[in-house]
Amino acid sequence: MKTLTFKPKQVTKNLLLVLPERAQDVVESRFGLGKDPKKRTLESIGDTYNITRERVRQIENFALNSIRKSDAYKNEQDAFTELHNLLDALGGVVAEEDLLEHLAPENRGLQNHFHLLLVLGEPFEKKREDAHFKHRWVQNEETSQHVHRALHDLYKNLKEDDLVAENEIIDMFVSRLKEVEERHRKDEETLRRWLNISKVIQRNPLGEWGLASSPNIRARGARDYAYLVIRRHGSPLHFTEVAKEITKLFGKSAHTATCHNELIKDKDRFVLVGRGIYGLAEWGYTNGIVRDVIRDILQEHGSLHKDDLVEKVLKERYVKENTVLVNLQNKKYFKKDDNDMYTVA
Repeated sequence: MKTLTFKPKQVTKNLLLVLPERAQDVVESRFGLGKDPKKRTLESIGDTYNITRERVRQIENFALNSIRKSDAYKNEQDAFTELHNLLDALGGVVAEEDLLEHLAPENRGLQNHFHLLLVLGEPFEKKREDAHFKHRWVQNEETSQHVHRALHDLYKNLKEDDLVAENEIIDMFVSRLKEVEERHRKDEETLRRWLNISKVIQRNPLGEWGLASSPNIRARGARDYAYLVIRRHGSPLHFTEVAKEITKLFGKSAHTATCHNELIKDKDRFVLVGRGIYGLAEWGYTNGIVRDVIRDILQEHGSLHKDDLVEKVLKERYVKENTVLVNLQNKKYFKKDDNDMYTVA
């Protein structure tokens, strides 16, 4: 992607020179263009000049309009053209946070100068944050509408507990973008930027996508992190390993005892399948002691030979074969015929 040839600080300096001193100071303060990149509020600036916040707003609007009408603005059109072309290359609609980070990675001060140029630039339109989307900048309104509709349709077809791999969510997204230019539909970086516009669909720290309201996306505690860890592992894990993986994958301090307690409490998601070993209920495991598992299997399958029964129980519980056999000897719950066939007593 083509890099910008202009220096944003020099461009903003040239543009601000057309303003009176107070108007220049207001714009610099509002956009954080000084040594301190922190942007000041209308109230804060008003207190400095002993004027109302509304008066500060008027001065700011006057300043921006004055710059747009100035010869200095006309002289800097090459910079705005470069920004326009860059925004088009990035997909024509980009979340503000992504755009500024692309323009000046990890440099808040420089990002503020670019922000002022975007606000001043007539080819650019800022769409403000709402319940569904983040602040975003638009260079192509038609593309923007297609992207917004596709995102709406995408999240309406996701359930609360859905977790979708990134390649799958991209495929689902592309299928809803048939009216968008092919060059954008084939660019995965552009597609990821478009997905990041949404506040409803988000990605968790493991790179999986789903509804932002789901605990699988915004993990809030040990139980949520444990679920993601075990699900990622793909098979039951001991609680000590779960605690280690939480720290490794998420950088969260996870005490083994606390982790164990949380796994015990959440019987809807976790099932104890062995000594300290937990699996997920969604994998088909059911809660209960070994005797309960034996009973459930016999009720589902009817009479079973000892060997078949033991095999099925060991798929449900990480226990020794002898543990199953000891439970089968309890005549209060199970009965056996001469052919080693067991049924519920």
